[in-house]
Amino acid sequence: MNLNYLKIYILIAICTINISCDSQDNSDQENSEASKSFILKAENFKEYVDKFNNMEDENIVQAIPNDSSWNWMKKNIPLFETSQKTFEEMYYYRWWTARKHIKETPEGYAITEFLVERSYADKYNLISCALSHHIHEFRWLHNKDYINQNVHVWFRGNEGENMEKLRSFSSWTASSLYDKYLVDKNEEYLLDMFPDLVEEYEAWEGDRRRDDGLFWQYDVKDGMEESLSGGRHVKNARPTINSYMYGNAKALAEMARMKGDRELAAKFDAKADTLKKLVEEKLWNPKDQFFETFTENDTCANVREAIGYIPWYFNLPDENAKYNEAWKQVKNEEGFLAPFGLTTAERRSPRFRTHGTGTCEWDGAVWPFATSQTMTALANFMNNYDQEIVQKKDYYQLMDLYVESQYYRGRPYIGEYLDESTGYWLMGDRERSRYYNHSTFNDLVITGLVGLRPRADEKIEVNPLIPQDQWEYFCLDNVLYHGDILTIIWDKTGEKYNKGKGLRIFRNGEEVASSEKLERIIAE
Repeated sequence: MNLNYLKIYILIAICTINISCDSQDNSDQENSEASKSFILKAENFKEYVDKFNNMEDENIVQAIPNDSSWNWMKKNIPLFETSQKTFEEMYYYRWWTARKHIKETPEGYAITEFLVERSYADKYNLISCALSHHIHEFRWLHNKDYINQNVHVWFRGNEGENMEKLRSFSSWTASSLYDKYLVDKNEEYLLDMFPDLVEEYEAWEGDRRRDDGLFWQYDVKDGMEESLSGGRHVKNARPTINSYMYGNAKALAEMARMKGDRELAAKFDAKADTLKKLVEEKLWNPKDQFFETFTENDTCANVREAIGYIPWYFNLPDENAKYNEAWKQVKNEEGFLAPFGLTTAERRSPRFRTHGTGTCEWDGAVWPFATSQTMTALANFMNNYDQEIVQKKDYYQLMDLYVESQYYRGRPYIGEYLDESTGYWLMGDRERSRYYNHSTFNDLVITGLVGLRPRADEKIEVNPLIPQDQWEYFCLDNVLYHGDILTIIWDKTGEKYNKGKGLRIFRNGEEVASSEKLERIIAE
């Protein structure tokens, strides 16, 4: 063979080998990114996504179509397995549906509430009502670009300014972004948003604060129209916006401390203290033993609604037995406990479900938006307060009802609101209601049921709200937390995962804490 041809042949062969190796390296890197789990294998859960893809006509496609959904989920979500398969199926279904709402815009990723276009939405079909629910749910994704860019779109996507309809609905965005920081510890992002969040807080003070220091809101601007305590044009001091503003003030005080601004931190601490006092003094109805709406005429609305639990979403109420009494109503069938979940108004009220159906009534029907808030508040109450009113069996029962309610004609479904007695989705046959992105579920599984409690320090706290004998096993794996990968398992016999009996926490594959019981454990 000619020497020159031989040299060319050898060079081609070397290049071919290198290309093959590079391709393999890239593939290995993708596989590594897709599977950082310690116990669970992602492929074992692909059947759920195949089922979801096959059970629908893909009516609207945004950034990530169905045929890419499994690859996206492998790279982004914590994996979850449990002996109760309805919880497992719903966990993957809610990630699968959340992914549908990711939208590419000229300003970056955004997250929609409805898939279909809504006339009252902002640019890119965005609605701010459930923004904080989106933050809480999406904070658990490995790729934070989706939620980070979505928040930037809302605050800076209108030629550098706020979107026009950012404040169309009450907001607890500052508090939620601080909660996100407790998961990802991205201080740079949080403090970059700090001036925007201060400006938003001051805007609410400018047009929603009453002379007495409480905040007012129309029920429709809480996203809770046709309520028993309010109206679309009634300026009531509601537990919603006042709790939100308390939570925002607490979060902004923490951010100011992170910046080293003691004066500003003290300013927001004082705002929070003032709101706490006002909520406890004016919104607490001692007769009903509940936080209730204070009307624009300075009288109590005298009706218990689910919004009365929102103060605990932000740990607002004092450690006080009289306030704890409110939680008896989540276990009372005359209160909020119905066959298909927690109602939005007490069932004993003579006005319960009197507003008809079809115009987004919050007069008693079950809304996942409210269920998310109540269950988050309940987990806080059970973790942070000394009480014996609500037990793990109660929390589990309510989560089980939430799971069972998210089916429609035998298939997983999440929509707007449902009949509390039949489970029928009241907007279920309307295209707009399909995959309604207006609530959390997976955040409740992670922080409530499994019990990973995000914290600012470097301790790992886990307190599962599951009765000791309810599940034979569960595993939450591939959880990106403070830059590490966490794995939390419960193995009643030790034979499911072969890591020993009981509750165990692993950090990057190394065991850091364990207990024989389903109880609070903290890894130092």
